[in-house]
Parts: sequence; C-alpha cells; structure tokens
Amino acid sequence: MPRSRTRDSVAGFLAAAVALGTGELAAGLLSASSPVVAVADLIVDNTPGALIRAGIEALGSSDKPALLVGIVAISLALGAALGPLAGRQPLAGVVALAAFGVLGASAVARDPLTDLPAALVIAMVAAGSGYVVLRLGLGAALSNVHDEVTVPGRGTGSRRRFLLFAGGAAGAASVAALAGRAFGPTVDVDEQRASVVLPEVVGGRATAGTGLAVAGISPLITPNADFYRIDTAFVVPRVDADTWRLNVTGMVDHPFEVTFADLLAMPAVEEAVTLTCVSNEVGGDLVGNAIWRGVLLTDLLTRAGVQSGASQIVGRSVDGFTTGFPTDVARDGRRAMVAYAMNGEPLPAEHGFPARLVVPGLYGYVSATKWLGEIELTTLEAFDAYWIPRGWAKLAPIKTQSRIDTPRNGRSVALGRVPVAGVAWGGIRSVSRVDVRITPEGSSGGAWHEATLGEALSTSTWRQWVLDDWDPAPGTYVLEVRATDGDGDEQTEAEQAPAPDGATGLHTISVSVRSS
Repeated sequence: MPRSRTRDSVAGFLAAAVALGTGELAAGLLSASSPVVAVADLIVDNTPGALIRAGIEALGSSDKPALLVGIVAISLALGAALGPLAGRQPLAGVVALAAFGVLGASAVARDPLTDLPAALVIAMVAAGSGYVVLRLGLGAALSNVHDEVTVPGRGTGSRRRFLLFAGGAAGAASVAALAGRAFGPTVDVDEQRASVVLPEVVGGRATAGTGLAVAGISPLITPNADFYRIDTAFVVPRVDADTWRLNVTGMVDHPFEVTFADLLAMPAVEEAVTLTCVSNEVGGDLVGNAIWRGVLLTDLLTRAGVQSGASQIVGRSVDGFTTGFPTDVARDGRRAMVAYAMNGEPLPAEHGFPARLVVPGLYGYVSATKWLGEIELTTLEAFDAYWIPRGWAKLAPIKTQSRIDTPRNGRSVALGRVPVAGVAWGGIRSVSRVDVRITPEGSSGGAWHEATLGEALSTSTWRQWVLDDWDPAPGTYVLEVRATDGDGDEQTEAEQAPAPDGATGLHTISVSVRSS
C-alpha cells in the first residue's frame, strides 16, 4: 500500500511535539529541569565565546527566548524529517528517539538541581511517548482513501482516522507542555519576599539622592523593574528561602553554612553601587545604579578564616553558574557584600533572590553571582569561572565610561537652548568631571565644554551630568562625551569592542537643530 509522505511527515512532527510536551510534564511532576532548557544550557556551554558574544550583541536580552524557540523548532523539523524515514525503515524511529532520550537525559542530568534518576525518567517518558505516537501516526497515515486499510505489521489507516489522530496528538502535546509548567516548581517567591523583614543598617542607610531635573536623563537610582538583566539562566530560578543555604568553603580554616534567617541576623550594610555588563557597548544600556543592602563579604571571610595563598573568591549560583575575582578585592576597602535587598526591598527573583554577590568596581561576569549558593576560596590558577574559557579576561575592573541620554541620536530638536545630559561611571574611582564636545557636521576639532555634575551617592556609583547652556544655530551637530574619573584619568578615546575586558571609546551622537 502506497504511503503518503506528507502524512508521514505530520506523524513525525506530532511525535516530536508529544515527546517535547511529555518531557515538560515529567520534569514538572518531578520538579526537575525542563529538557528544552537543559538542552539550551548544553548548547550554550559548548558554543565558542565569539558566537555567544555575537548572539548577545544581535539579540540582547532576547537571546535566551530565541534559542529556546529555535530548539523547539529544530526538534519539530527533525521529527517531520524522521516520519517518512521511519515509514520506510521502522528501526530508524527507534534509533532516532533513543538518541533523543540520551541527549535529553545527559542534558537534564547536568543541572545541579536535578538528580540522575529523575533525568532518566524524564528522558524515557519523552522518548517512549514520542515513539508510541510515531508508530500510531504512521499506522494512521497508511492510506490516501477514505476507507480503512489494514497492512500486516503496519496497522490500520484512513484519512478520517489520521485527522482524528493528528488532532488528538496535537492536543495532547499542548496539554502536556502546559501541565508541565503548572506542575513545575511551586515556590512563591513573591509571597516569600513580602514576608521578609529587612534588618536595620549599621551606621545609617545610604541616601537615594534627588537627581538632576532634566527630561530624558537616566534616573539617579534605577528602578528594580528597569534594571538590566544579563545572565545565563534560561528560566529564573525560584529559590525557596526557607531551605536555601549559603556555604563558605575551600581554603578556609572553618567552613560553615548560613540560612537566610542567619544572614538577616548579621550586621547589615547598605551601599549605592553601579553594576554594568562587560558586553555593554559604548553608549549602551546594560548598566544600572541601585542601593544594595546585605552583609559585608569580609565579615563572612573573617568568620571562615581565609588561609594563606587563597587568591581567588569563587561565587557559585544554585544553577551552577560561577564567577571569580581576586581575594584582595574583598579586602581593599570597597563594600563588597552578599546582598539580599535592592532599593529598599528584598531582591526580585530575576535579580538573585534570596541572595547575590555585589562587588563594586568589577564587571558582573566575574563578580555578580545571582542566586548565590556557595562562596569558595581557592587560587587564581586553580579555577576559571564560567566566562573565562569562553574568551573573556580573568581580571575585569570596570572602565570609565559616559553616555548621552538626551537628546537622542539622530533626533531633530527645536531651535533654542538644548540641554545635553546623561550619566558617567568609573568603577570604584567615581567621576570628577564630564566634558562634551560639540562639532558642526563636516567640521573637526570642536570645543570641549565642561558639564555640571550631579551628586555622587558613593565612589562606586554613576553620576548624572548636564550641559544646559548649549544654544545652537540651525544645522547638524556631532556630540561626544568624555568622563574623567576620581583619580584624574580621562576616559580613553581609543575604540575597543566589549571583548575581552570591556568596551572603550567615546559615546558619539548626531543631532539636527531645526530652524523653526
């Protein structure tokens, strides 16, 4: 009996959909990692750093959803290709879905929060259900006629039966996937956050400041909802604060662990700190300023008793992500902390609840561990954190940078006084001066004009700035901004891409001034 390639492809497509859906369902019931997310992690962990950087530059914070959608789409496409092959060679379906199961099991088992037995169960459920649907679908796809046709060893098929099968399989795949999400981790982080009573700060609270009253400028304090998010987590970990533990381990005399309640009971400090991602382009928005509250990292290190020769502090997230920075950084006077609050409220889930590392003056990829689970003392030679083998520098102090927020690049403004304003930051060196160069388009060597600086909440925060006396004639102008840090060093004009240790160059925009 002749086969329909189209129906066989649909059968394979549906088999893949059901495998994906039942995998999500099994993962949800077992409170384990999603197979799709686990495969995405596996892909990222084995992708060259240059490709990862290209993805971040092209897609920004949309890179993770794009990869997840791509994995699902490729899985369905492979299923559609498998259908006709399995229709001719039944063994091909067995081999392909077995490989699917092995890949899924190995990916899920890599998740620190999922044990091997759960990974194997998830893989067997997904691969097994996919195989059953594939065989049933190929059987239902046997004929192009309305009447049922039975072929020994292949089953019974008809057009009507195939359509019923297709609808049922598609519905089952959708229901399984949605149920898996519903049965997933049930930790209500928002409820836990609402129940947290933040301790009072030793030595007084950090001021939030007032900020410059300039339309279009970044606020002095970045609201939590607007704070940038760049991390490796495809799904935000929902960590139960009641069972969470922070372990201090490695080259220490007294390893110990603390609960969230223990952390809240320790002396609390507060500091305004600007964090930025090493992937931030000149003039980019992967930077934010917040007031962080928590426990000084030095308090934890003193309790542990750091051994001689321990030159690196490694931060480990509950999802396995790692950062690493020199031990001396925690001892040079900057207020590095294990933070549990951000802008006066417990950390939002996407920013690390219940606790994270905040280290002033360092790019996030070497320091800002979210969902912190362990602090390990080791040596710089003994361990490379997550991003180091992927081409990023091991030492990563934040470089002095400045940005023009208003007017926007390419915009046209009305004749009259035009305020030029933005923010500038210099790691732990603060910012002592900001200058703006204004050059008519087609000319060169425009003059630098000193801007007025807003307040400095600490030496580790950005400062707002404004040049409010620019009254240009009609025309097009090129505007550049340059910051000078608290040590008196000017921001370099030399252009460098973000890799391997942060972008450099001057933020430059073009503005047209209308005659009326």
